[in-house]
Amino acid sequence: MSTLTHEHPNTIKLGVIGSTNGTDLQVILDAIASGELNADVSVVISNRKNAYILERAENHNVPAVFISHKGKSRQEFDAEMTAVLNERGVDLVLLIGFMRILSAEFCQDWQDKLLNVHPSLLPKYAGGMDANVHEEVLKNGEKETGCTIHFVTDEVDGGPILIQKKCKVSPDDTVDSLKTKVQQLEGLAFIESIKLIQGAHV
Repeated sequence: MSTLTHEHPNTIKLGVIGSTNGTDLQVILDAIASGELNADVSVVISNRKNAYILERAENHNVPAVFISHKGKSRQEFDAEMTAVLNERGVDLVLLIGFMRILSAEFCQDWQDKLLNVHPSLLPKYAGGMDANVHEEVLKNGEKETGCTIHFVTDEVDGGPILIQKKCKVSPDDTVDSLKTKVQQLEGLAFIESIKLIQGAHV
């Protein structure tokens, strides 16, 4: 049992890893604050010291940890992250705008406990990053796009899909407007995914 008596017994402890602004993290923090989500963000880790995701965490009294990847092998860097996540008793790891490929060891250590969000309806546009994905969607004249939450395996963007959310592509959409649309779906998709995983472990 948890030693923290104020915690609900089914509270899921989340670890978040990101390199950018962590917009989706805000949605998750808001859902926890409103009681919609029975979870606790135990730690936020970034490989970029000035990433806003760290500041966002600190603004919500969430432990924020910067781990530099410079001069380290992928395995060394990932092992440092695993140590921090284990120290915080994390149950589920969310990748929110994390701009690095993870080692096979990390994927195996966190198998079935590691979720990523991808800004397309996988398997379409697998391997693409952020704005490039939206650019391709527009270039190819797609009628709809969206986001995918999937379990991470050592095959990039190839893990089992948990949830997909769709939105229409309008004729006047730009890369930025599409990014905003898809991003609004991402936070909701994360919340649904966390609830699904919680339900499976009750």
